[in-house]
Amino acid sequence: MFSNGDVFVGEIIGTAILILFGAGVCAAVTLNHSKAKAAGWVVIAFGWGFGVMAGAYTAAPLSGGHLNPAVTLGVAIDTGDWDQVPLYILGQMIGAIVGATLCWAAYYAQFQANADKETALPTLGIFSTAPEVRNPVANMLTEIIATIGLVLPILAFGLTKGLGESGTTVLIVAFLVVGIGLSLGGPTGYAINPARDLGPRIAHAVLPIPNKGSSDWSYSWVPVAGPLIGGALSGVIFNLAF
Repeated sequence: MFSNGDVFVGEIIGTAILILFGAGVCAAVTLNHSKAKAAGWVVIAFGWGFGVMAGAYTAAPLSGGHLNPAVTLGVAIDTGDWDQVPLYILGQMIGAIVGATLCWAAYYAQFQANADKETALPTLGIFSTAPEVRNPVANMLTEIIATIGLVLPILAFGLTKGLGESGTTVLIVAFLVVGIGLSLGGPTGYAINPARDLGPRIAHAVLPIPNKGSSDWSYSWVPVAGPLIGGALSGVIFNLAF
């Protein structure tokens, strides 16, 4: 059992690193005057995977490195331990907002260049997800399936003691996130993490980004509800099957 203070601090730091890397690669690929502009989806998928690796390895000694309310929910359903769930989720949300803000600071000059209306582009995709085809039922189903593809394997990895003892679990989860992005990310941009989507969306709404476009609050519930349902189903499936 990790202490309450360690859980809170660990999840803030780890999730901030995750979002800094993840939003950072999206900014690198999207923004004008970036050396990585138009580098493509494969680069984005690996950037997010490396963000998971960096954030989870950093947070692991303090909190176990959940970095995701869907993971926290799946673990709680599996173990029956709910005491620290609010601390985990609060830390994850704060960390996500901090990480998105750090991304904005790192790309400040490129965001400021968006003031040129002739070359300005919407910026929400740097911070949060949006569906290619807007269909709430289909989008929700995609997020549920993709999140089960994340959380259920994470729970199963815990059954192999050597993975946890060697620290290899985090590395495998990082590659799992890359795989989800490549295989299941096309329809919705694979939030698979409520904090990863909602925290940066809040940051996008309040940061002074020129010509930033809409924060698309009408869609914001899908990448929150879908992953939470997927995380809960993962916990139930794991308890029934393993």
